[in-house]
Amino acid sequence: MKAIIIEDEKPAARRLGRLLGQLNVNVSTMLHSVEESIEWFQNNEHPELIFLDIQLSDGLSFEIFDVIEVRSAIIFTTAFDEYALQAFKLNSIDYLLKPIDDEELEKAVKQYRDFKPEKERISVDFEDIKKLLVNPLEREYKKRFTTRVGQHLKIINADEVECFFSENKGTYAATLDGRNYLLDTTLENLEEELSPKMFFRVSRKFYVNINHINDIISYTNSRLQIKLNHFKEQEIIVSRERVKDFKLWLE
Repeated sequence: MKAIIIEDEKPAARRLGRLLGQLNVNVSTMLHSVEESIEWFQNNEHPELIFLDIQLSDGLSFEIFDVIEVRSAIIFTTAFDEYALQAFKLNSIDYLLKPIDDEELEKAVKQYRDFKPEKERISVDFEDIKKLLVNPLEREYKKRFTTRVGQHLKIINADEVECFFSENKGTYAATLDGRNYLLDTTLENLEEELSPKMFFRVSRKFYVNINHINDIISYTNSRLQIKLNHFKEQEIIVSRERVKDFKLWLE
């Protein structure tokens, strides 16, 4: 199977290439911008499969297909859950949230191999997805959570949560009162329930609330450390693969 990667973060692209190599996927090319991708498609045979980062340094990757008629299957990659869900509604093979998990990648590749469409049958309506990105659909996000405290049910408002985190296979909400409450959910389920304007998944372990960030500090290996107003129990580190998208989210 021949594939290309379109990803502006070169370390992330190289890591994805290594993971795909272990799955016997031949990554022939890595592209890093809209402009570079357009030039490549104009001069090369299209691959069977594209791993496509939605947001590149010089624009949304869909701009490539304003110029190029795509004849490849696509697996979208993104750190923005709102984009991923929109992409998922289209006739794409799959989407992967960054940082890309080995098992999720293997599932996506297997799904492609099982599906294996003919190139002339592949059709993705990029105009529809661009409209969604410009005028995103209004969604209702979860405003409160409940947890059991002894014999009582406690209501926790989402805006009172400084962060959500996982620990020992449990998912917790750390609130303004300095307490951690065990929730009957997972961080993966929270991806569809939390407002992306308020919460960002900085790592596999943490979602943080933008309204409760006290300080952001440069950390080793091009990462960032987040200090919240009250939560002090663990270090909160923005993984290197998510630093760029985290900075964009802050704006």
